[in-house]
Amino acid sequence: MSDSDSDFDSDFPTTDPLSPEARRLCDAMTAGFPGPGDTLALRAAATSGSGRPGPAVASVSDTVAGGVPVRIHDPAPGPADRPLVVFLHGGGWVMCGLDSHDATCRSLALAAGAVVVSADYRLAPEHPWPAAPDDALTVLLWARDRARALGCDPGRVVLAGDSSGGNLAAVTALRAPELVAGQLLFYPPLDASMDSASVETYAEGYFHTAAHMAWYWDQYGGDPEHPHVSPLRAPDLAGLPPALIVLADCDVLRDEGLAYARRLARSGVDCTVQLHPGVFHGFLGLPLPAGAAALRAAGAWVAGVRAAEA
Repeated sequence: MSDSDSDFDSDFPTTDPLSPEARRLCDAMTAGFPGPGDTLALRAAATSGSGRPGPAVASVSDTVAGGVPVRIHDPAPGPADRPLVVFLHGGGWVMCGLDSHDATCRSLALAAGAVVVSADYRLAPEHPWPAAPDDALTVLLWARDRARALGCDPGRVVLAGDSSGGNLAAVTALRAPELVAGQLLFYPPLDASMDSASVETYAEGYFHTAAHMAWYWDQYGGDPEHPHVSPLRAPDLAGLPPALIVLADCDVLRDEGLAYARRLARSGVDCTVQLHPGVFHGFLGLPLPAGAAALRAAGAWVAGVRAAEA
């Protein structure tokens, strides 16, 4: 990836409106989703669709990793050098869990030919920062130690997450880059200042509003200048593992993802951006062609991740 700021802008459209199919979904979801401020109502809304079945995999099992509940998705018996994905779910650090992202984890496991360990980290506001990133690091260490037992290569551990889980994946990569072979970030929030242009452009009308995002940051806590809160503010990104950053064009978080990709590239990190036009935040788990395509592409990327140097 080139160092030029204009590369991403020239390669991808950044002003496309929602596709008609995405608009219908967006409006229906918005109508049934509470505004910011009511944690219980938001959690109830987030779990209302958790029963959506995912594709069949060889095995799904629940266990505990250093005190953190996890769910292990094994797509099928495979070679001993296959990747191991630690997945961190989205939900603004305040909602969602193993069930809400079960279908996504199954699909990613199948697409990548990898075991996926999904982490049920502690949620804010009951457990503010740094509870969630500490849990994420705990699960990473647990998974890497047990990679062989799970039929995976401990040198091919990939951190993955969507939305707030993408933030946690980026933060965990910053904390333990030597343990990670790749980072897969789906539309992550990366800067608590929320001062990018896309925050204003897509503040309302695209399901995930700027008001919701600001409220999530408030619940999460932590110093907004700290790189383990706002990875975009990290002073040095050199030495981080390769990254795939998947973004929705019509999303308040779009420009943070692009800015992080540029910084990674300038720091010598192998980084790929996939910007999907005509869709909104959260499209990965929705019945949209872009969501399925993004998961297939992410799986192919994970399958190609090389082992981290010891």
